[in-house]
Parts: sequence; structure tokens; C-alpha cells
Amino acid sequence: MMKMRMPAVPLITVDPYFSVWSEDTLLTKKKPVHWTGKPNTVLGTVCVDGKVWRFLGASADDAMTQVSLDADAMTTTAVYEAGGIRLTAKFTSPMLVEDLYYASRPVSYLKLSYESTDGAAHTVTAKISCSEELVLNLAGEGRAWSKEEALPGLSCVRMGSGAQKVLWRSGDDVRIDWGYLYLAVCGDAEVGNEVVDDLYAVYAEKKLENEALFLFAYDDIDSMCYFGKNIPAYWKKDGKTITEAILEAAGEYDVLLEKCTAFSEKLKKDAEEKGGGKYAEMLMLAYRQVMAAHKLVVDEDGNNLYISKECFSNGCAATVDVTYPSAPMYLLYNTELLKGMLRPILKYSRTPEWVFDFAPHDAGQYPLVNGQVYGKNALKYQMPVEECGNMIILTAAICKTENDYGFAAENMDLLETWNKYLIQYGADPEDQLCTDDFAGHLAHNCNLSLKAIMGMVGFADILSHLDRAEEAGALIEKAKEYIAFVLNNAKNEDGSYRLAYDRPGSFSLKYNAVWDKLWKTNLIPDEFFKAEIKRYKEEALPYGVPLDTREKYTKSDWELWVACMTENREDFEFFTDILWNAYNTMRTRVPMTDWYFADTSEMRGFRHRTVQGGLFMKLLFD
Repeated sequence: MMKMRMPAVPLITVDPYFSVWSEDTLLTKKKPVHWTGKPNTVLGTVCVDGKVWRFLGASADDAMTQVSLDADAMTTTAVYEAGGIRLTAKFTSPMLVEDLYYASRPVSYLKLSYESTDGAAHTVTAKISCSEELVLNLAGEGRAWSKEEALPGLSCVRMGSGAQKVLWRSGDDVRIDWGYLYLAVCGDAEVGNEVVDDLYAVYAEKKLENEALFLFAYDDIDSMCYFGKNIPAYWKKDGKTITEAILEAAGEYDVLLEKCTAFSEKLKKDAEEKGGGKYAEMLMLAYRQVMAAHKLVVDEDGNNLYISKECFSNGCAATVDVTYPSAPMYLLYNTELLKGMLRPILKYSRTPEWVFDFAPHDAGQYPLVNGQVYGKNALKYQMPVEECGNMIILTAAICKTENDYGFAAENMDLLETWNKYLIQYGADPEDQLCTDDFAGHLAHNCNLSLKAIMGMVGFADILSHLDRAEEAGALIEKAKEYIAFVLNNAKNEDGSYRLAYDRPGSFSLKYNAVWDKLWKTNLIPDEFFKAEIKRYKEEALPYGVPLDTREKYTKSDWELWVACMTENREDFEFFTDILWNAYNTMRTRVPMTDWYFADTSEMRGFRHRTVQGGLFMKLLFD
């Protein structure tokens, strides 16, 4: 049983649009919401011997007593009691990262089952209602309509906006208002439409013969506009329709639940072995969030594209410095998805629109992937060293993981250009942004120097595997020169290293150095890591270690990356314990924020971002 008081509870988690969460661990306290916090009303009730009880959402009906709540990587389970029965509600989104089809298919489950607690027989009927908020940006923006769908063995109704303008806009705090929601239940049931809290809604109501399986699905028609062409989700690539997918999903529930449970049990075991029980709980909660902040699509050439949304940051799509921290989960489980994150950037970098000799920040604003929007190509908004380092490090990491350097070979034109940029500007970066752009521009950023160096090291590895050993050796020597520069010019009197070369006494989380540990390249001496860990522990506040000297806020991904730089299990658990405490006590009830105040645990600004894939970094270590 999960001990953490989850900051938000995942219920339906498929993609950036198809997303339903509870902002409280008591699922009857509030209406469910979209990850943005906007209402996504789903109401669940059971009628027991003529008395209606509520188990999900808010209404005038009496609430069942929730006696437990648990969550693993893909399932949330709540248990309730009322009216002489014990009801179990099991929400499962089988987003299996190792299988591209299931990672894409937009069907989520709710399994309801009950048993008598008083020894008497009971007549029980379950009802699920979904409001127009699931198919409109906001309730009342347009008009929703519905119709029943005839599916063999299922009772089904669909709902959509009357104005089907597919992929007509992009943005951050916006929701989908095209495509169709499908609500289905196995067997004979009553389906239709109704009004719930003055909202148009569809419902499915079924008598429980001890259990019932409800299905939620969403067909977005086309999922992405990719450089001017609308393209579909991966699950459609062989011509499958949404009704076929729903029927298929209904027959696969038991098998998929078993696979989801096995995945979760292994993840839990691996995480506990590497970092303890609190670490395991954070990975369990992060998994669905990371998966559901991406969309898997296929372009016209058959290439898999795994598009992230930079949630509650600015809505950018395929953002390189969001891909970078999220990468550990995909290096662990499925490098094809990580390649799918990089392909839009590689494509855009070869277009005439991109005029710079460094890597771009993003490839659009979700779901319109038509070219960079962050800063609109203005140089002051770019992150030159950051993105060059990210793209090379990630490409090298993919190739190392696969033991196949074909992906790098296909893109050597760009990688060589970006490596030259790192050599020229990486030792002592000029005034520019890094991935922590919310902190503003900074010159002489020591951590950014480390990123450039690790990018060079990664490119040297690529060269050595493409029969260019002499060039690889020369590049490693250059990287050693740059490491010596960092060590000689950034050292504080206490042995730790500065935020910037010209800021004596300062500190920052040197998360980019983790690749030296992971790859065992041994360019950075152990004394560096020991001194940094010592300083971080001294700077720690009750709920985390600040990102650097300037503010009290921190980043969850970077905290656990620097935690991996210690060989000491106790030190690693020091970081995981304070991060777990932050989520356990956080008053801001949103899907796991990665940017929060280390002194109070309050969210600073981001939520539901893919970067929580970075929490999986420790599992990549032997």
C-alpha cells in the first residue's frame, strides 16, 4: 500500500488531452480535473438496494466511506464501504512503455467489483457519467452532442463537440475540443445522455453481478500537425478504428492487467533495491504522468515520433531540454521512444528556417509541430550550449544502450556541427539560458560547462564506434583540458564548486556530471563528487536542496541526478527522503510538480511534466 499522500491521484492518464485526475486522495471530496486543474467532471455512483452512494466526484448523493487508496505504475485502486457492501474501484491505464501499440492506444479501464459486508444479498447498480468538459476546452465553449454506438458485447455511447475543427489551435492551458469520447461497459447496460451539474453528459449504467468493466476511450481523429501535415496516432497506423480498439481492449483486460501488475511489481522491486521504499513510491507515481505527457504518432514516412508537451511551462512540443531530463525512463525501457523525441528536432534542424549552428530548443507548440516557437528564433531566447550538449548526450546514450551506433551515423552532419559548437564555446559559456531558464541568463555557468564536456565525451564515444578512433582520442584530450579548467577555476574554499566561475562561495546542483558516473568515463575525480554531495547536504532545506545559491526553489529531477553521484546508499536516501516528504506534504494538489520551494514544499510553477522520467536515473546504474 502506498504510504505517500499523493499530491494528485491519477485516474485516466493517456495523453496531454485525455487526462483525468483527483486533486484529493479522498476521491469523493472534489470533482475530477484535467491535469491543468480545469474541471473534467466524471461522476461515479452505485445504487445499493435503492439507495444511491457516490464513490467518485462530487454531487448531492451521500459519499461512500473510502477505506483505502493505493497506486502502482498503471493502476489506482480505491476501496469503499456503505450500504452493506465493500466496493473496489480499479482505474487502469495500460500505457506499457515497452510495447508501442499499448503505449499509444487511447483506452483506459475502470473495473468495479463488490462483496457483501453484512452477509445479506444486495442489488447493486453502478453508473458512470462523463461531462462535456472532456470534449470541450471549457464547459459551454461550443455544444456537445452524443449518440449510442452499436458494438457487439458492449453498451457504448460517444460524445463530441458539434464543431469538429481538428488540430485548429495550440497552447498550454487549453484542452481538446475535437474528436470523440467513448464510454462503454461490457454486457447489457443503459447508456445515454443527461444533465450533471448543469453540464451535458453521457452515462453508462449497469447492474453489477459482482463486477463490471467500464472503458473510456478517445479518438482525436488526427493527433499532430507535423510540419504542415496532419498525422495520426501510432495505434492507427495499420488502419484500426477506435471502435475496433475498444472491442479489442474489452477482451484484453485480464491479460493487460496481469502485464501491468507484473511491470509495477518489478519496478517496485528494482527501485527498492536501488533506493528504498520511498524512492519506489515516487517512481510508481511518476510513471503514468511521464507517459501521459507524450503522444506517439507516425509521420508519412513511417517514422515514430514521440511528442512531449511542456506542460504548464509554455506548451512547447518536442522540447529538447525537457527530453533530456525525461530520458532515463526511456533509456531504461524503450530507446525507440527516446529516438521518437529527437526526430522532430533533427528534422527541423535541417530546414531552411533554422539558421543557427546550434541545436534548437523545440519544434513547435503542442499539438502543432511546425517549427520552434520559444523565442521565435530570437538569439537571446536560445540555449546554444544547453541544446547542443543535450542532443549529443542523448544520442550517445541511445547508442550505448542499444550497442548500435546507426542512429548516430544517420545524423553525423548535425552532431558534428553541434560538437564543434561545444568545443568553441563550452569551456566558459557566454551569457545565455540553460534548461533552468526560469532562473534567467547566466554567464560562466559551471554546470553548463560540464554539459558541454559530457557532450564532447559522448561524441567521442560515437566517433570511436564509427572507426574514427584518432578523432575520438583527440576529443577526449580536449574534454580533459576543459575539465581541468572547471576544476581550477570553479573551486570554492570548502572544496565544492561554484554556480559560476565569477561567483566565489556559490553553489549549484551539478546534475550534468552524472553522465561521467553512469558512463564510467572517470574524467571527473572522486573528490569533486564527494565535495559536491557534502555541500548539497549542508545546503539542504526541509524538503529539498535548492537548485543554486540564488533562490530557495529546486527541481526534483536534478535532485535525484546529483543523488546518483554518490556511492553511499545513505546519501542517496537522504535526497529521496526529503523529496518524498515534499510530495507527501505539498498543499498544492497537482500532478507531481518538478519545480518547488525546498523550504516549504510549495509548487513554484510546473506540473505534470515529462521531466519526472529523470527520477528513474538511479535504475540505469549497475
